[in-house]
Amino acid sequence: MLELGIKSKNYFNSQATLEKVLEECKYPRRGSKNKTFTSLQIADVIGQAFIIAYKEQTNLLESTLIKEGLQCEVLRQKHQPEYKNFSPSYLCLLNHLSAWKLAARETQPTLIVEADFVPVVGLGKLPLPFNPYQTNVGMCWLYTCASQIYSISADGYAEGSSVSTVAYIVTPQGADKLIKFAEELIQQSDPNAYSTWDTYLDNFLRHHHLKNYIPFRNYGEHGGLPNLEHSRHGLSKTHRADVLYNQLAFMPMYASKTGVDYFNFFLVRLQARIKGIARLLTGKFLRLPVLKRSRVPARLANFAIRRQLFPSI
Repeated sequence: MLELGIKSKNYFNSQATLEKVLEECKYPRRGSKNKTFTSLQIADVIGQAFIIAYKEQTNLLESTLIKEGLQCEVLRQKHQPEYKNFSPSYLCLLNHLSAWKLAARETQPTLIVEADFVPVVGLGKLPLPFNPYQTNVGMCWLYTCASQIYSISADGYAEGSSVSTVAYIVTPQGADKLIKFAEELIQQSDPNAYSTWDTYLDNFLRHHHLKNYIPFRNYGEHGGLPNLEHSRHGLSKTHRADVLYNQLAFMPMYASKTGVDYFNFFLVRLQARIKGIARLLTGKFLRLPVLKRSRVPARLANFAIRRQLFPSI
């Protein structure tokens, strides 16, 4: 059993249900009495935010999320003797499983972020990237890595996928399915072996008839240092947001470990932007077969191109 130390307890009002909120179509917790779902913001809908951590410092991230109007709780994994030889990727899965179990009991979607996530300024006021009335939503990535889009709704919501769990929103029904995903994987996996389990989340949820979404631009950055476990297995040591919705709320760890390094920050962000544009031009973000099969190809192309037409890194 994963043992957790909880740093902050600010629980969402358990008596308020999502159904009641949606019936009113107001989301009163933010005072937005005349909002429709197309103008809803992140903080209007999220009932709880969880920060997944081990030994990392999370004070700055926690205070930033709270300032954005999110009720925040830190889930800190405590080391157990049996964890000694466990792969970091397996321990990461256990961390997320603990958050999914809590998210499945919520009445509203839950924001889950890892300790090295750096949100953009105004995260709480950014638009919700999916329709909260929709009953078959699984999860929505707020930070994307190797992302793809499948379709765009008439309201502009992008159904798609990502392979990172740095920051995402999960619905109660999505969390319930992800618990089953983790339990099946735990039964089949060697805990000491490296696993790219986060690459299978989209397929698993879609197999269970749930749809997943990505934002128009990233709502934050992966601020962590290079991951040596990834590189040992032939994967990139780092992944960064290709395009951000706004400037970052604070400097990422990769540019502040030994003092603020603006040059390194600029270089990393520039490389991420170039990589994102390259993925667009080579058909990795919007794949040609998807475009050809789409009933609204112009809408897909418009979304894919416009998201990169942003002058800031």
